[in-house]
Amino acid sequence: MSDSFPLSQARVGARGVIVQVGDHGDHDEHAIELERRLLEFGLVEGARIEVLHEGGIKRDPIALRVDEAVVALRRREAASLMVRADDAA
Repeated sequence: MSDSFPLSQARVGARGVIVQVGDHGDHDEHAIELERRLLEFGLVEGARIEVLHEGGIKRDPIALRVDEAVVALRRREAASLMVRADDAA
């Protein structure tokens, strides 16, 4: 996954495809709960995303278009998502 990056590093206008949700090696209770919540928001592997907006303070939170839905995430939560850039997203 050398061409992928954490979603937390993306800027407004960035598009891509989610390639990994969560850290599959981390069995921490908090990490498992975060992964479950992200999946419930539709942030699943293969979903197309676009960063729509960044908050004014430390660029947090970010608003994403996930397929046809719009979701807001804190950057620390977005760090749990690995994305592959995709200009055709």
